[in-house]
Amino acid sequence: MIHDIDILIEDERWHHTDLAAVVTRAINATLDHLDIPTAELSVLGCDDAHIAALNDTFREKSTPTNVLSWPETALGPDGDGDVPRVPQADPDGTLSLGDIAIAYETCTREAQAQGKRFSDHVTHLIVHGTLHLLGYDHIRDADASRMEALEVEILGILGIADPY
Repeated sequence: MIHDIDILIEDERWHHTDLAAVVTRAINATLDHLDIPTAELSVLGCDDAHIAALNDTFREKSTPTNVLSWPETALGPDGDGDVPRVPQADPDGTLSLGDIAIAYETCTREAQAQGKRFSDHVTHLIVHGTLHLLGYDHIRDADASRMEALEVEILGILGIADPY
């Protein structure tokens, strides 16, 4: 399947992690698993300061977080635990999903604290962020259960243990 993934590395430390390969693998696995044949999205590899500013601007939380997502279209389900709506391509055939940002320091701290390989943790967060672009969420209990189960399935396909 063909996916156009624009990766912007703002924090140079991401270059040492092969972020482009991790992102590409995680997004392709997620979209392929959900039978989305073609899509475009962007990923920003940034630091805690930038993601804290983004988190403050968009969520009114002035602290850093691991990953943020901005869906192009609201696809969230109507009922708790329902499947999100299927994304629709533009008339020209383009399926724009949105944007993801991921913070280096927070990912590093979390991976170390949880005893996980850094690349496995980042893969999980990119899968998580991609699912957010597709309308999955974890605010309501049944939605969270659906999203987490899907994350575990996709990570299992990638050979990564259940993060929960």
